[in-house]
This record gives sequence, C-alpha cells and structure tokens, in this order.
Amino acid sequence: MSPLRRPIRQTLTIARRDFKATVFTPIFLLFLFAPVLMASFGAIGGMGAASVSQGSTDKVRLVAMLPIATAPALHGADAQLRGLFGTDASPPVLALRPPAADPQRAARAALTARDADVTAILYGSLDRPVIAYGAGGRQDARYLAAVARQAALFERAGSIPPAARLERVVTDAPSRSGRDAAAFFAVFGIFFLTLFLSGQVVGTMAEERNNKVIEILAAAVPLESVFLGKLLGMYGVAVLFVTFWAVVLSQVEMLLPGDMGGALEQLRPAIGVVPFALLFATYFTTAFLLLGSVFLGVGAQASTMREVQMLSLPITIVQVAMFGLASSAVSHPGSWLATAATIFPLSSPFAMAGRAAADTALWPHAAALAWQLLWVAIFITVGARLFRRGVLQSGNAKPAWRRLLARR
Repeated sequence: MSPLRRPIRQTLTIARRDFKATVFTPIFLLFLFAPVLMASFGAIGGMGAASVSQGSTDKVRLVAMLPIATAPALHGADAQLRGLFGTDASPPVLALRPPAADPQRAARAALTARDADVTAILYGSLDRPVIAYGAGGRQDARYLAAVARQAALFERAGSIPPAARLERVVTDAPSRSGRDAAAFFAVFGIFFLTLFLSGQVVGTMAEERNNKVIEILAAAVPLESVFLGKLLGMYGVAVLFVTFWAVVLSQVEMLLPGDMGGALEQLRPAIGVVPFALLFATYFTTAFLLLGSVFLGVGAQASTMREVQMLSLPITIVQVAMFGLASSAVSHPGSWLATAATIFPLSSPFAMAGRAAADTALWPHAAALAWQLLWVAIFITVGARLFRRGVLQSGNAKPAWRRLLARR
C-alpha cells in the first residue's frame, strides 16, 4: 500500500466508525428533529404572546369627535393612509363620534375611560384640528393629524380620488438591497448551521478518553488521522442533517404566501443562484472544518463531560464574534474590516460567503478556499501534537525544526 493511500484509508475508517456510532442511535432522531422542538416551543410562546397582544389591541381605539358630514372624507383618508402600514404596524381602529358640548373635557374623559383604551382623540374641525393623546399615544396622535390633513384636502377637492393601481414588475437583475440581504442571510445561514452542528465535535474525545479507546486508536493509527477522521465523521452527520432539512424546507416553500414568496425572489446573489449555492456549500464545509478542528483540539484536552460543558460558553462566544465580524465586513465592503474578516481564518468562510452574494468576482474564492484548507491542516496538526504531548505524554519533546537539523 502506498504511503499516501494508507493514511487516507485510516482516516476514512475512523470517519465511518464515528458516523455510524452517531447516526445509528435513537438519540440522533432527537438531534435531527431538534429544530422542530425549538420551533414548537417558539410557536407556543409566540401564540401566547399574540393572543395577549391581540386581546389588548382589539380594545385600542382612535376617536374623532367631528360632525357626521365629515365621515366620508375622514374614512377615505384613513383607508388610504392605513394602507401604508403593514399588518403588524397598523394603527388602531378609528371611531367617529359626534362632537360634544365641551370637546376638551370629553376628550380627557375618553382618555381615562376604563371600558376602552383610547390613545388619541381628534376634535375641533378638519381645518383646525386639535388632537389630545395620553401616555404612549404620540405616534397615534401624529397619525390622526395626517388623517385630518388628508381629509381636509378631500373636502376641498369635493371628491375622494380613486386608489392607484399597483403593478408588480419582475426583474432579472438583482437589486442592491437584494444583494445586501442575500449577503447577510448567507453569513447568518453559515453561522446558524455551524453554531448548531460544529459544537458537537467538542465531546467526541471525552468518552473515548474515559474508556481508554483513544489509546488503542493512537497505537494503531496516527493521531492526525484520528483527528481528521473524527472531524470528517461529524461533518458527515452535519451533511445528513442539512440535506434532510433542505428537502423539507424545499417542500414547505410552496405553501408560503405569495407576498412572502415574492420577497424571497428578491434575495438574488450577484454571482448567480447555482454558483452561489455551490460556494455556500463549500464555505459551510470549510467553516465546519475550521471551527470543528479548533473545537476538537480544545475539547480533546477535557477529560470529563463537565469540562466539556464548561467549554460550551467560550465556544459560543467565539462563533458569535465571528458572525459579528463577518456581518460588519458585509456591511462595509472594501474596508479594512472586510479585509481583516477575509484573512482571519475563522471568520473567512462567513465573510467570503457574504462576498459571493454581493460581488461577481470568482478568483478571490479560489484563493480563500486554499487559505482556509491550509489552516484546517494547521489546526489539526497542532491539536494532534498537543493531545499527544499533553494527554498521552508521548512524542519527541524537541521541536520539528530542531529534529530536522539534527538529522542533517
């Protein structure tokens, strides 16, 4: 067997062993459906908060104490201006009441009433409106002022102009905002996947250190092959996880509302959908291998699961820091921050994935991938040597360069 083929076969054997030991267990099903559990808890909490918010929103009112003759102009202005807001940010319902003998006193009484939550009241006339509002009702008062101004214009014109017809135009070229949004979601997508998946690499050595299996592996296989094999085995688990949920989400996309589907169509990367998908998968691979190799080397120093759990917080902090650095780089292309995020190995996959969505150049990706794979090899080599000397208490104490000089 050739000198190169033997370590490759040993590495793949370790990877296959770890992959089967992880996937062919009942616990893997819980891990595979963990997003469903997380989404279920989030949906339950969101439904509870939405029901409470909906119950309080139904009682909120805007009141206009004006003559009945102003109702057509007032409701027409309210309908036109309300269309500028989304469903969640829509102002409260506008109710029209007849004017009182003392409108100022009636407005104060309505603002302090207990049966309905009135945030702002319009009285006087459309030409000279007066708006009273309570605590937290300043924004609603401004909306009422805009409605009164628009209604006064309608009364002077003598009619309410028809609403404009909206026509949606589909363009092939990606817009600047669409490229920026795609770049951010690319960074966030890799961050979320690596945060959820690469942290599993930390505890792969702890159990085998306790039952002494790692000593048997180290005696039969070079530690570099053990580290790389374990990293590739966990990467196979990550690929299985991502593939499963990619297929599920591709079917769910057909059930999205038309507006949401149209909004997703605007997230077009500048480099093209197919090249971007390939680069995204490649940068996810390098990000997983980079962070996984660092976490594997650090986690190999832990001897108990308690120490592994203590390492979870610094690992999460590192991942969040890389996400923040890459997000800032995407927001400021061409700056020194973007250059630093591209060169620093742990943040390079995040930043380059965002660059693939915002820039059409291809040659920087070839250089970045070579640079990242080089650091994967460095991290695996350093982690294996630290494990050999610090945990197994073996290996030559002299540095490699001194051993090379001694041989010469």
